[in-house]
Amino acid sequence: MYKHLVNVPVATVWSSYNSARELDVAAVSNPVDIDRWLEGLTFETRLGLCEQNLVQTQLLYGEEVIVIEEKENWVHVIIPDQLTSKNANGYPGWVPSSQLVKRPLDWNIKEGPVVVVTNPKTVLYKKTNIELSYQTILPLIKEAEGKVLVKTPDGTGLLDADHVTISESLTDRYKGNGTDIVSDGEKFLNLPYLWGGMSSYGYDCSGFSFTMCKANGYIIPRDAHDQANAGEQVSTDEIKPGDLLFFAYEEGKGRIHHVGIYYGDGKLLHSPNTGKTVEIISLTGTIYERELCAARRYWVETEA
Repeated sequence: MYKHLVNVPVATVWSSYNSARELDVAAVSNPVDIDRWLEGLTFETRLGLCEQNLVQTQLLYGEEVIVIEEKENWVHVIIPDQLTSKNANGYPGWVPSSQLVKRPLDWNIKEGPVVVVTNPKTVLYKKTNIELSYQTILPLIKEAEGKVLVKTPDGTGLLDADHVTISESLTDRYKGNGTDIVSDGEKFLNLPYLWGGMSSYGYDCSGFSFTMCKANGYIIPRDAHDQANAGEQVSTDEIKPGDLLFFAYEEGKGRIHHVGIYYGDGKLLHSPNTGKTVEIISLTGTIYERELCAARRYWVETEA
């Protein structure tokens, strides 16, 4: 096993080395073109990502993976920073080998200062500019006038200082509260749902809750059923904004299939399903009201 870094803005993680279809070529190439890929998908081919079990999750630029197997032009990877009950070491799946590079010896995202993208999207200025997603994290080299110089998987690049935050280390990142989680989620209202989505090009339900918690310094499991088994248990009549709400088939008694963020005032902020967009809805009188089965709190109150 050896470690690599993602070297495209968004790498889609597929269920198998042969899951990607001909129409997915823009998502499995390098350079990748996520916008072109998504524009080329119909409702049916978007739905197929889920119903045909084609996609598992996604990775952002600079994220670390452990390669455990190679097959043709694909690699089987484990994602240590996406916690899952599928594998104790991290989320498993397949990525095109062209979208990864070997991790540089001096790459250490866990210690030392880091730069976190806080705009929904921003440009990384390098020899060939690329557009990075919200919550992309890269090591800081130095701050310059209106820019920050960062390490990249294949060199260095510049980011606009007002599109990022800087922390002394990942563990020293600011910890937001429930209201902060809601506020970050509001940035993505009307963004189309994407099965497996983990970027500002599209989120699935648990990718949305995962990322808004991550944006506030909380690393939670990747998938809804695992998220429901961690965090602090909260009674559904004591929920506060920023808590995660979980929904199950059979009017709350069956398998968990959805998660959203409690918005407050009886409302849900969530990324619903294929064909819909991130929205805020009132729970009253909806299927979600009947299917609500659990609530979890991952945030802590922060001092003013």
